[in-house]
Amino acid sequence: MIEILKVIVLGIIQGITEWLPISSTGHLIIFEQILSLGDPKFFEVFKVVIQFGSILAVCVLYFKRLNPFLSTKSISNKKETWNLWGKIIIGCIPAGIIGVLFDDLVEDVLSGTLVIAIALIVYGIAFIILENTKRRVRISRLEDLDYKTALGIGCFQVLALVPGTSRSGSTIIGGTILGCSRTVSSEFSFFLAVPVMAGASLLKLIKFGLNFSMTQVIWLLVGTFVSFVVSIIAIRFLLSYIRKHDFKIFGYYRIILGIIIIITLFI
Repeated sequence: MIEILKVIVLGIIQGITEWLPISSTGHLIIFEQILSLGDPKFFEVFKVVIQFGSILAVCVLYFKRLNPFLSTKSISNKKETWNLWGKIIIGCIPAGIIGVLFDDLVEDVLSGTLVIAIALIVYGIAFIILENTKRRVRISRLEDLDYKTALGIGCFQVLALVPGTSRSGSTIIGGTILGCSRTVSSEFSFFLAVPVMAGASLLKLIKFGLNFSMTQVIWLLVGTFVSFVVSIIAIRFLLSYIRKHDFKIFGYYRIILGIIIIITLFI
């Protein structure tokens, strides 16, 4: 029973932190110290596989927008949807290549708690600086996003391979720097997550194998379901929040959390 409660808490953390720009992997690695599931190798798989719940949340919320086969869509709308998928694929190429090549390096060298803390602080400062800088928004609708900008955002997504940076944080910062509005940057970040996170989850499953005990299977299913439900709430919250506010609050949160982690390490 206690282990199931741990899994639920970890699923909640995944669902919230995957979409808010505060680093899901960083939070999961930190909280795993408190909410240990026993086998460290299984936890490596667990924290990636429950991302399927977050992916499913995007697919459900944006089903009509991402589905090019809907009979209710006109030919032009279907073409527009295929065009969006083309941009998503282009944006995923950099992270896909670098992720496969350096997956072991990230796990072995860059997954330390100090690295996570530093990444939290650095990106927190980046968000605050970005919001304090005057910028011209040239892309206020997702339909106006061009392939070059999509690839540029994809290059920023590569930075998220370092735990603590945040995949959504990297792509949102990238989109903002490249002239996208907060809403466009956030929504394209959601869409980029679908193939990237699905690929990362499948890669982790292949490397680990399917040698799960029945208990571990239950943990994965529960964690994925909780992640799905919480992700829907988190996505809706973020889109509603950024209509009236900027990203500074997330920057301050990241800095404070990073400092607390560093202090804890040295104490």
